[in-house]
Amino acid sequence: MDQTFMKERKILPLVLSMSLPMVISMAVNSLYNIIDSYFVAKVSENAITALALVYPVQNLINAIAIGFGVGINAAVAFYLGAGDQIRADKSAAQGILFNFMHGILLAIICIVGMPAFLGIFSSDKELIRMALAYSDRAFLFSPIIALSLAFEKIFQSMGKMKITMLCMMCGFVANIILDPIMIFGIGIFPAMGIAGAAYATGIGQCITLIVYVLFYVICRIPIKISSSTIRPDKTIMKKLYSVGISATLNLALPSLLISMLNGMLADFSQKYVLVLGVYYKLQTFIYLTANGIIQGIRPLVGYNFGAGKHDRVKKIFHTALIMNAGIMLTGTLLSWIIPGRLMGLFTESAETIKIGINALHIISTGFVISAVSITCSGALEGLGQGGKSLFISLLRYVVVILPSAYVFSRFMGADGVWTAFGFTEFVSAIFALYIYRHFTMRSLPE
Repeated sequence: MDQTFMKERKILPLVLSMSLPMVISMAVNSLYNIIDSYFVAKVSENAITALALVYPVQNLINAIAIGFGVGINAAVAFYLGAGDQIRADKSAAQGILFNFMHGILLAIICIVGMPAFLGIFSSDKELIRMALAYSDRAFLFSPIIALSLAFEKIFQSMGKMKITMLCMMCGFVANIILDPIMIFGIGIFPAMGIAGAAYATGIGQCITLIVYVLFYVICRIPIKISSSTIRPDKTIMKKLYSVGISATLNLALPSLLISMLNGMLADFSQKYVLVLGVYYKLQTFIYLTANGIIQGIRPLVGYNFGAGKHDRVKKIFHTALIMNAGIMLTGTLLSWIIPGRLMGLFTESAETIKIGINALHIISTGFVISAVSITCSGALEGLGQGGKSLFISLLRYVVVILPSAYVFSRFMGADGVWTAFGFTEFVSAIFALYIYRHFTMRSLPE
């Protein structure tokens, strides 16, 4: 199968063809949590609060599986661009093996540690019981998630974006059908409440994996997995983990941030914790759409970098930056035009909706400028510069936002926490642009 289209087609049509299926895929992926939350909110406000408490750990599991998948993606795309078929095959095979092992470890650690984690944020026994009813079941599917995401990144590295879109759609459709059936009980299915939401999501993820495996078996693709390629290779492992660890930390940092902010907001009211949880479910839809652009360009950047097409790398970056800014502008407009309707999807409490509207107005001031950090970070990962990408994420999720949220909240109350989001995006964008330009001036000569 010829992959040279990634270095020959015109930039805009190429980026669109690679990114739009991923935008749809990422939008669908974000809907997993939103659909769960929508139906769980019909159970009780306590139930949706339980999901908000579980979300950081759930996000951590996804971050590790996706982050290592980014390492697989970068390695396979680079070796395909450089014409090294053997190492491309090894990167894919060993990436699948290691990510599956990660999934097993995560399932064990998170299920065992969840009661202690929840106890940090609440002493409400019923709330903790509901959170555990969801998490204990959802985390069992961690190995399935890890395998599915490994296949996703392999297909993306070859430019097969429509396949990944179709696979994710299959899982999502199953989830949206099963959610009301398993939560409220329909036909032969008993009403399982919040536990049913976990099962519905897990079954959807299993279906996604099955469809990926079918495509691998049936389709002719330039990557082959065999007993010889799956044996660990130190060179391949180093390349996978050098980008994978940094990408994992990039994605895991929001979990740390949410947990820390939950602690700050709990001092004011549990309603602010609920609002933060709802906001992250809403912003996931917006930011994951932008990240769909990043997933689309990452293999393009890696492939063209490996092929020595430096000018194309720069043009791909600028195209993605403009597209991401447009997506984030849309998110800003929605946060001002229909904030009440967005919050009303998850709660009927007038007070909670009022708090949420104010939060969306304040936080959304930083949406558009955040496109700079997102695009720089993603492009650097495609170039194999995981450490530089990680530094940008550390600024956004730890170094700037946590101190500023604490200081601002001392003077402005909970509004200070919301204000810290926009402030952080402006500061991070300045550093991200400097880091990216400094690297490209040295490593991507005209």
